[in-house]
Amino acid sequence: MSSSFNFAIAASLILTSFNFEPALAKDKETLQICSTSFQPNGEIAKKYTADGEDISPQIVISKLPTGTKSVALSCEDPDAPVGTWFHWLIWNISPSTTELKEGVLPKPELADGSLQGLNDFKKTGYNGPSPPKGPAHHYHFKVFALDQKLDLKANSDKGAFYKAIEGHTLGTGEVIGLYGRK
Repeated sequence: MSSSFNFAIAASLILTSFNFEPALAKDKETLQICSTSFQPNGEIAKKYTADGEDISPQIVISKLPTGTKSVALSCEDPDAPVGTWFHWLIWNISPSTTELKEGVLPKPELADGSLQGLNDFKKTGYNGPSPPKGPAHHYHFKVFALDQKLDLKANSDKGAFYKAIEGHTLGTGEVIGLYGRK
């Protein structure tokens, strides 16, 4: 085998074996998250994908647990051929924020003080679904109620994001949207 082939295999094994989910206690509260941009387990409109305007969908967050100091959100595609693909990371959202309006600007730092990370496209902010042709992929919009604001620089990646929220999660919730290309 060539050394580049061995490197590709090793990189693939590392990517698929690294768990980005933080260790969450079983007694965490469940938050509510929904969107008027798509129904739970419904199709994400083309507008919110790489085939459309590629803007973030509207997200509504409610039922935060007492003691929430900040909120974080990710959008993840576990059906991606290379393993879970991150489309969006945003954190230090104020607990008084109940809605992220559609079209959150792709800037590292937003006017409200929230910060965005690098997605797996190596871009800041949201980049929507762009799966290969085939069955629809599942896009998990996950919200995390945290007991502190994160000491995490803008444009941090998924590994740093999940490391920062580990041990600080009071509650979680998710809504799943579907998108596929024929």
